[in-house]
Amino acid sequence: MTGTLRAALGVALLAAGCASDPPPAAVNLGGFSQAFQQGYAEGCDSAATLIPRRNESRYRREPEYRQGWDDGNSACRRR
Repeated sequence: MTGTLRAALGVALLAAGCASDPPPAAVNLGGFSQAFQQGYAEGCDSAATLIPRRNESRYRREPEYRQGWDDGNSACRRR
């Protein structure tokens, strides 16, 4: 087996392992404000990273954005 073939096989196996994880459950945020929804999305995205994605000025001054970010981050960290 050539090195290129081995590398391709390794990448395929890694991709297959990642594909077996179930997708996250859909969350209906329809009844919440746009600020909460944006905060939730950014908080959830941040749960999987080392550097949080957060608009610091909005987090400090908008309670709905802050609550959304905190809820999204907490919910997505538990997955």
